[in-house]
Amino acid sequence: MARRQSKSQPTWTDVKSKIASLNRTGLLGLIQDLYAAQKDNQTFLHARFDLGENVLEAYKETIDRWLWPDVLREQDTSVAKAKQAISNYKKAVGDSAGMAELMVFYCECAAGFCSDIANDDESYFAALVGMFEQALVVADKLPANHRDALVARLDRVRGISEKIGYGVGDNMDFILAKYR
Repeated sequence: MARRQSKSQPTWTDVKSKIASLNRTGLLGLIQDLYAAQKDNQTFLHARFDLGENVLEAYKETIDRWLWPDVLREQDTSVAKAKQAISNYKKAVGDSAGMAELMVFYCECAAGFCSDIANDDESYFAALVGMFEQALVVADKLPANHRDALVARLDRVRGISEKIGYGVGDNMDFILAKYR
């Protein structure tokens, strides 16, 4: 007789109990299969174990792709996918310096794209301003030498954003004054 399927979806608890029953070889095989299955899993593991010269690079590539797409190839922007890259890094490593670097890079890409391609998407602007503030908050907790370099980059973003319009530069002026 076939085993009857539960009507509820499996949960982490269900998965955890199955993983707990694996021996070392089985667990390594599972992780190897996950590693091979998806590039995001590889990026996560490389970041978690600090493998490679620049673990931030893969996350930056994702941010750049979704915030500054190739318009000649009719690629779309996606604030959600760019933010997801930062969230994925936070889950993998979560160190403040790396988070701040990715957030500032996000702002640089978004402002550069708006300046380069005359973007008029108000939700894109709102996300840029929101990330600008988050970047300042995270950078503010870093040692002075690292913080100052990031704030200088954010100030350049603010300067670029003054030309975008839609109140983006004004909002950034207000935020920068609040934190400085």
